[in-house]
Amino acid sequence: MQNPQPSTNANQDHTIEPQYQPQPQPQPQPRRPRGFAATAAASVSPAGTPSGTTESSSGKGKREREKEKERTKLRERHRRAITSRMLAGLRQYGNFPLPARADMNDVLAALAREAGWTVEPDGTTYRHSPPPQHQQQQHLGAFSVRSGESPLSASSLKNCSVKATLECQPPVVRIDESLSPASLDSVVIAERDTRSEKFPSASPINSVECLEADQLIQDVHSTEHENDFTGTQYVPVYMKLATGVINNFCQLADPEGLRRELSHMNSLNIDGVIVDCWWGIVEGWNPQKYVWSGYRELFNIIQEFKMKIQVVMAFHEYGRTNSAEVLISLPHWILEIGKENQDIFFTDREGRRTTECLSWGIDKERVLTGRTGVEVYFDFMRSFRTEFDDLFAEGLFSAVEIGLGPSGELRYPSFSERMGWRYPGIGEFQCYDKYLQQNLRKAAKNRGHSFWARGPDNAGQYNSRPHETGFFCERGDYDSYYGRFFLHWYAQSLTDHADNVLSLASLAFEETKIIVKVPAVYWWYKTSSHAAELTAGYYNPTNQDGYSPVFELLKKHSVTMKFVCSGLQVCSYESDEAFADPEGLSWQVLNSAWDRGLAVAGENTLSCYDREGCLRIIETAKSRNDPDGRHFSFFVYQQPSPLVQGVICFPDLDFFIKCMHGDIAGDLVT
Repeated sequence: MQNPQPSTNANQDHTIEPQYQPQPQPQPQPRRPRGFAATAAASVSPAGTPSGTTESSSGKGKREREKEKERTKLRERHRRAITSRMLAGLRQYGNFPLPARADMNDVLAALAREAGWTVEPDGTTYRHSPPPQHQQQQHLGAFSVRSGESPLSASSLKNCSVKATLECQPPVVRIDESLSPASLDSVVIAERDTRSEKFPSASPINSVECLEADQLIQDVHSTEHENDFTGTQYVPVYMKLATGVINNFCQLADPEGLRRELSHMNSLNIDGVIVDCWWGIVEGWNPQKYVWSGYRELFNIIQEFKMKIQVVMAFHEYGRTNSAEVLISLPHWILEIGKENQDIFFTDREGRRTTECLSWGIDKERVLTGRTGVEVYFDFMRSFRTEFDDLFAEGLFSAVEIGLGPSGELRYPSFSERMGWRYPGIGEFQCYDKYLQQNLRKAAKNRGHSFWARGPDNAGQYNSRPHETGFFCERGDYDSYYGRFFLHWYAQSLTDHADNVLSLASLAFEETKIIVKVPAVYWWYKTSSHAAELTAGYYNPTNQDGYSPVFELLKKHSVTMKFVCSGLQVCSYESDEAFADPEGLSWQVLNSAWDRGLAVAGENTLSCYDREGCLRIIETAKSRNDPDGRHFSFFVYQQPSPLVQGVICFPDLDFFIKCMHGDIAGDLVT
């Protein structure tokens, strides 16, 4: 059979004119498909390839892609954490006026203006004229002094004028102009990796690869008069009495031991003491039957030593942990009601109840022998005010702290050790009792989306990590329309509870100062969702300010905000594993409260402090870098054991108190 004519002609053309045949070009390498194209290509088995081999390679490629996605997310979180600590360091140690949501453009502009450049709003940067030589020396001196307050050391700038400082930066960072903005971050991180070999530990304002806190402290110590607290603001120091000073029968356990303890405190010039008034002891057996006899004896002894008293209205339980030696439960009649109606307690998604405190869902429900939750709290506070009216008239009580949740803190019991939680778990939402669920259904109906009347089903367990859940992970459901609705309702329930109780507390105590304790939930603070804060009731992801609504409420009631200060340096391992940032959280909370005109106080945790931790506590209480001179109105020192036992957490508690009082200069005694 003959071929068609067109094919013959084509062959003849190639035969007649071989000199015009184009040279064969090398075939370009096909691009490897990516993304959805890669998935589609992997799903099609090429001819001649066994199907089993194709499926195996496809599965392997998919796993590699998933691993690369996770690595990319981790790198991004790490980059954001570095940026946030850079901003915190510039604010805290350099007094740079950076916005609350500053980005790297704001940082560059602030640094350029500090160096004497002019930066226009559109980014145009220029300098009118070079500064005189003596001005350069003044700038250099300013940088040298600041090195005691920031990670920069004076030796790195000793040979550079202000103008030369900017010129010296490219060789240090080695930035290629062809690099993209994302690549710039990688270069900076790489340079910090090399620097970390010299300073191997972490600093509160730097990443785990940056300067070590010990090096920063050494720089601080090297500056003249750095630890001179003489003439600084007077911050009163209160010491908390041991929990077992009053037993479960409302009797003073050890009067003579108490006198020895108060004598030690007087010798240290302690300003006053903190006394917990336990609801489970005073109204422990019958409703509205209050027994204050032990507290009357206690207050009379304290009065002998001429010390002020701050009392705590403790509406929570104490001591249901393995390490606790004292157990104080909620009133027994409350527990009896709870056996018949378990929904008076906070409940997690699995239906497990915690008896740490009453659910806020019953604040206005008459389920406690004909009284609502807030009525029970008010009756207790009014009974205290009436019983000790004579001591109020004598001015013995300087303030009253209102317990608003577990451990007396304004939060949900989301990370209870009794429920199996261990640090740094994200905790669980506590909104599954029938009363809070009714409130949630009402809120969803008012919003017009009744199907939103549910808690998230992908928020993990008590000890989950954010990236292990669909709700708290990067770009998770916490930032969806439903997620924002639920988290807003959850946080609003917290502020509504505080508003209800504080309104009645103001009536009970009239002109007496009222205190509210705010927790320090600092783990997972460097992530986008701030998962642990969300489950605790603070809607504070990276794109929200979860503390401003709370502080606006406290301002409404003229309340003093007491914040728990850790004072401890987070180790590099903990910072990596838990993305913890107590320094960043402390900076946000304290400045947010001060900006709203709130009086602010502090309290330490029970952990022991080293020398650097003590200095951090003092510097937080009355920062010498604060241009407005803001400081704590008082500080509460919690001791792990009585002073008479000879165990003092601070290397020199006497020195610490004198520093708080502004009476001493010098360094701590080792």
